[in-house]
Amino acid sequence: MLRPSLTQTSGTTLSGCTSELGPQQHPLGTLSSYATADGSYSLYSSHFKEAFHSSAGALAEARSKFVAPAELERFYGSKQLRVLDVCVGLGYNSAALIEALQGSSIRLQWWGLELDPRPLNLALQQPNFKANWSLQVLKILEDIRDSSSWQQKSSQGTLLWGDARQKLNLLPNNLKIDLILLDAFSPSRCPKLWSEEFLTALARKLAPGGRLLTYCRAAAVRASLRRAGLQLRSLLRVAGEKQGWSAGTLAISPEPNEALSLQGPSWQALTLMEEEHLLTRAAIPYRDPSGQATVEEILERRKQEQQHCAMESTNSWQRRWSRDLTGECH
Repeated sequence: MLRPSLTQTSGTTLSGCTSELGPQQHPLGTLSSYATADGSYSLYSSHFKEAFHSSAGALAEARSKFVAPAELERFYGSKQLRVLDVCVGLGYNSAALIEALQGSSIRLQWWGLELDPRPLNLALQQPNFKANWSLQVLKILEDIRDSSSWQQKSSQGTLLWGDARQKLNLLPNNLKIDLILLDAFSPSRCPKLWSEEFLTALARKLAPGGRLLTYCRAAAVRASLRRAGLQLRSLLRVAGEKQGWSAGTLAISPEPNEALSLQGPSWQALTLMEEEHLLTRAAIPYRDPSGQATVEEILERRKQEQQHCAMESTNSWQRRWSRDLTGECH
């Protein structure tokens, strides 16, 4: 699933998008502000040519794709919850999760990976953004901005700035994570953070029963996660979201003697159509063995592999399922 591009959102969420908020040489290029469908504040990156959030809106996306399928009530009897936020951005996903934990006795251990400090800094200048959060959550976001770490009572967090491919290696070797929130720009724009190698590294960090959550439904991403040993579920669409056959992916690290149900409050098993998608050329992974390849190198490597593979073409799959498909498939 692609994030909205400038042309996709023109006249709606990006209408009146005129404020230039950063120099072009920054990692995300120029950042322009806009109001999303639910009225929450977000940004558009000129470098990736994509908006940060889906058509449902920034706050709605954080709650429906990252908080709801996490099923935080599972941890209410636990002593600790370990979370990794990959591509913190404006901070919506972690803020919504931390807000949902308010009043619980859970001890949160949080890590974040992010390349560019400007999105969070810009968000914290917006009254519209700040109005979404309690004073406690706002303090956490401000501490991340100011010192890259935070601590409240027995909970604490650290943000590592830089290329997530390298910074992931700085996490403790024995760390096992309960929730990974993966919110990079779409694979065709930012394949570095959707490569087989990076996804496998994330999967290895999951604790038994741990969950990786993402808005992405791309066959290449799902196939890589499955090869990494994770079980897949398809996220359900929510009100306000554009029509489509899936709203994202829930990937679960198997837990001995306890299988995740095929149906959940915000997910379902992959349909036959989605399973067959994983057998097409769209499922050829993004490869980055060195962890230092450029976008162009990763995309060209995948293009060459797709051209020389014997798998079914994605166009053929689309024709067979044309009545069920809405939107693009990647």
